[in-house]
Amino acid sequence: MEIRAFTEKDAEDTAKVIAETLRISNSRDYTAEQIEAIIAGLSAEELVKASKERHMYVICDGERIIGTGGIAGYWGSLTESILLTIFILPEYQGKGIGRKLIETLEKDEYFLRAKRIEIPASLTAVEFYRKMGYDFKDGISEPEDGIMYRLEKFR
Repeated sequence: MEIRAFTEKDAEDTAKVIAETLRISNSRDYTAEQIEAIIAGLSAEELVKASKERHMYVICDGERIIGTGGIAGYWGSLTESILLTIFILPEYQGKGIGRKLIETLEKDEYFLRAKRIEIPASLTAVEFYRKMGYDFKDGISEPEDGIMYRLEKFR
């Protein structure tokens, strides 16, 4: 397994990873309509745009992209950052790959300069992020709008 910086040529394969992960892993927590709306917002074109504003990574098993994740400054802050677009293909989940991705993101300059890091966590992934040391923002343990949690970690 290799974790490396996202490049524009990765966009199509990365969008497919996101779509497959959402349709399989998140289907127990979200409706098909919600999932398809998220997928539409994470198209290859949108990923290329996002890569201009954040540091994005892909995880490869040989030549195959099997996961992705990114980190950016939080609303332009120099002391806060946000983890975004974190997905691992379902057949690779539970093997420590997500942990390695988070560890990579936590070595990124956006993480290292931040005092606080936020992550909008899906209903599906909230417990994974909590195991990685992220806790409910402001102690609010109910999902926002019933669809996601806001988690944070302080350094």
